[in-house]
Amino acid sequence: MSLPDAEADAVVFEEWRSLLFGIAYRMLGSAADAEDVVQDACVRWLRRRGEPVESVRAYLVTIVTRLCLDQLDSARAKRVTYTGPWLPEPVVSDGADAAEQADSLSLAFLVLLEELTPLERAAYLLHDVFGYSFEEVARSLGRSPAACRQLGARARRHIEERRQRFDADLRHGRELTDRFLVACATGDLSALLDMLSDDVVVWTDGGGKVRAAMRPVVGQTRSSRFLVNVAKKVHGLPRAVVLNGQPSSVFVDAGRVVAALVLDIMEGKIVGVRVVSNPDKLERLSEQLSRAMPSGGSS
Repeated sequence: MSLPDAEADAVVFEEWRSLLFGIAYRMLGSAADAEDVVQDACVRWLRRRGEPVESVRAYLVTIVTRLCLDQLDSARAKRVTYTGPWLPEPVVSDGADAAEQADSLSLAFLVLLEELTPLERAAYLLHDVFGYSFEEVARSLGRSPAACRQLGARARRHIEERRQRFDADLRHGRELTDRFLVACATGDLSALLDMLSDDVVVWTDGGGKVRAAMRPVVGQTRSSRFLVNVAKKVHGLPRAVVLNGQPSSVFVDAGRVVAALVLDIMEGKIVGVRVVSNPDKLERLSEQLSRAMPSGGSS
């Protein structure tokens, strides 16, 4: 017995949901916004009223890409007035491919994407990260293949000039993260200095809703002192997780994530510390982790 058209269309959409979310999240830097875009795309797909579709994947990717481009214009305007440093919303990325994902999913990479124009960002992600031809990219963006090649080339130059390649060994990264947390909690400045690179940078994103540094903290000495002071004020118990393909920890208080810590590690040294405490960016993470781990459980 065949499924009614609407049910069949819903099943087809679910086959592409993960891909569509991956594109939308990298485009927007927000998992919540990405989920909204994917849901909007689903509604449009189900309402197309029998319109023939040659390639479902191309059709859905085009819808999601254009919805993201619409959102980016307003999102970029909001970030100009954002209180303190802006960091993307962290997402759980566990499993065997977590380290591989980090190259196009790390918070540092997503921040770098913010420096591109929306069209450059779309062309670069679709071609360089998701492997679409420029002919396919052109159809999604409503531009010529030549124009999309130019967009991609500009974006690639900018990314490659600024991009850092972090250590991919999650096991070693986890060990370093655990030692880092102990040093912060015990106020061991000497141990912290040994772990931090000379030019380490600490970013804290409270979004004006939670107290956080208004500017990045730069350098070993200032960063180590700042981190020890912050550790004294952190509520909740740490849990080991992999966020955006990187060794990370979340701090959980009364079943809610109150902070997420992500470390950028290069050649065995911590070169970046990113702390997200804006509650708006932790709501989805709290829900994910509460489903995966019973309340009161430990990692």
